[in-house]
Amino acid sequence: MNANDIQARVVEIIRSVAPETDPAALRPDRALRDQVDLDSMDWLRVIVTVHERLHVDIPEKDYGKLRTLADWSAYLAPKLPATSGER
Repeated sequence: MNANDIQARVVEIIRSVAPETDPAALRPDRALRDQVDLDSMDWLRVIVTVHERLHVDIPEKDYGKLRTLADWSAYLAPKLPATSGER
């Protein structure tokens, strides 16, 4: 998966938690929780759903690294297959 694919998947997951999210309004360099106004439980649901759908383990110590769409791309890219969105 490339960065755009990863960001699209993360946005899809965010929309499953917060359906009112406008994907076109999201900026890849701004904190997602601020842009989407997710509380801590919703944010945890996003992290768990990424784990479930993309089969990537995300240890709690890494949660703070996942603030922006760009952060998600950088974090997930080396953990995902290059040609497929799912394992």
